[in-house]
Amino acid sequence: MSLRIAKIFLLLVFVLLPMGVAAQDTKASVNTLAWISGCWEVNDNGRLTTERWGKPTENLMIGTSQTVKNGKSVAFEFLRIVNNGHGLFYIARPSSAKDETPFMVSKTGTNEIVFENLKHDFPQRIVYRSEQKDSLFARIEGTVNGETKGMDIPMKRVKCE
Repeated sequence: MSLRIAKIFLLLVFVLLPMGVAAQDTKASVNTLAWISGCWEVNDNGRLTTERWGKPTENLMIGTSQTVKNGKSVAFEFLRIVNNGHGLFYIARPSSAKDETPFMVSKTGTNEIVFENLKHDFPQRIVYRSEQKDSLFARIEGTVNGETKGMDIPMKRVKCE
């Protein structure tokens, strides 16, 4: 009887151990994204976009984006990166959208993170990367009418006001 219990125990260990390891991968801390914190700007043909990210906690980082042209706000976005117990998600709600759109983390690296939502119209992928101390590179990309499109957004750190 004890040999049978030992076999069952080993079977459970080999079946459940990989599940535990996978679960740990989906519980990444938002704190690892502290390199995104701060205020960032890009000026593109008279359109000044400012992206602001607060300090992360273990489960949440809150951001906003505002685009101004000729002294008037022409677009804004409420952003957050969360760990909802199923992994890291980037959740965006632009001023032009009625609802929020979640993007699940698909790749992480040192000072780089990629979020995807292949069911979303555009963008389907959001990339953040820190290449230099006071710069933040963002990219949105996806497929529109069967054609791959993308937009690079190179931002510089600015003083938060």
